[in-house]
Amino acid sequence: MIMEHVGGQNKGKLVLFALSTCGWCKKTRELIEELNAAYEYIYVDLIQGKEREEVVEMLKKWNPQVSFPTLVIDDMKIIIGFKEDEIKELIE
Repeated sequence: MIMEHVGGQNKGKLVLFALSTCGWCKKTRELIEELNAAYEYIYVDLIQGKEREEVVEMLKKWNPQVSFPTLVIDDMKIIIGFKEDEIKELIE
């Protein structure tokens, strides 16, 4: 699985599952970058075939509805949707 890495301060392991066409996903990325946190993300709609199936299976573990954005923090906390206050609280 190929994740894109965005540099910043290490504020835990942040992984964002997103869609390239999703406005809320874009807002989530912008917020994480405003908080100067390093993170990885994948645009699920831009991958195909077996790799996409693998990513969707991984996402289902965190978010059975497979909705976007889904932010996974330290493999423990999950934020589904753009929840600015929650994201700030967990990252800052």
